[in-house]
Amino acid sequence: MKYKGWFMRAAALLPLALMTFLLSGCGDVVVLDPKGEIGKQQLDLIYITTGLCLIIIVPVLILTFWIAWKYRAKSKKKEAYQPEWDHSTKLEAIWWGVPILIILLIAIVTVQYSYKLEPSKAIASDEKPITIQVVALDWKWLFLYPEQGIATVNYIQFPEKVPVQFQLTADAPMNSFWIPQLGGQIYTMSGMAMKLHLIADEPGDYFGTGANFSGEYFGKMTFNAKATSRADFDKWVADVKQSYPAMSKEGYDELAKPDTSLVRSFSAFPNGLFDGIVNKYVVAGESGHHHGGSDADASKEETSVTENHEGHDMGDMDMSEMDMGDMDMSGADDQGAAHQH
Repeated sequence: MKYKGWFMRAAALLPLALMTFLLSGCGDVVVLDPKGEIGKQQLDLIYITTGLCLIIIVPVLILTFWIAWKYRAKSKKKEAYQPEWDHSTKLEAIWWGVPILIILLIAIVTVQYSYKLEPSKAIASDEKPITIQVVALDWKWLFLYPEQGIATVNYIQFPEKVPVQFQLTADAPMNSFWIPQLGGQIYTMSGMAMKLHLIADEPGDYFGTGANFSGEYFGKMTFNAKATSRADFDKWVADVKQSYPAMSKEGYDELAKPDTSLVRSFSAFPNGLFDGIVNKYVVAGESGHHHGGSDADASKEETSVTENHEGHDMGDMDMSEMDMGDMDMSGADDQGAAHQH
């Protein structure tokens, strides 16, 4: 019986020791090591809200331990039994007022950061943004570079300190695009074109992943996001255009089938591929939804998929039956061979 008390005390301290051990590894959590403007501001929001919550949590934990110890059954000093309680306006104001005030502060801060970090809001910079179109497939990521005319699978590269405008959709179940060190995640959905603006402050290889359960191999939907100098980026683009085959319409159809994939590169892809994917499941008389752009941008994007390259009106066509076989192949041939970096 003598050792039972010590055993109970050790058991009570075990959860605290376990929590300390687990938190000691937080330095390896990539979201706490941001490398971009958006990621850093999101980390500030995490710190602010956590600090405000601790104002409540720490006193509650201390009082819980103190009360349990003070009124323990085997205490040598017996506290007076006081069954009659009087109302205390001061105490009521403290334990109701402080949490309410903190909740209001958290709400105000969260609203401010939510507006400031709106995903579709462009990043102020002297550099011209680069556009990368993202397509979530089963179970892989397809990246299209409309300005450079190249495409990659499970790998993206972009210049450091240059804003990146991601246009995102899905030709598979809904997923969530996420590069933790650069910024928060955003959903990719079929029939919709979402926008996300990120920037990398320094060169590096950043982990990217799908953060939404999407089937058997969802855990393999990862990719490498590499930030380099502008010169290295231009050299990489030139190498892809010279060294790898083009993606054909048939090649895309094969790629879109449910399966995992190695890292691959393509020197070209069918013209209008992204808009075709967005409008793939749209019924007649409607168009895909473009989120985050201006009315002029949305109108322009919708027009690009309702008119063919000869200028004939396709507005009355059922886009769900659209044949992408007539798209400009930009010199595309059969599906390119897999390329592993």
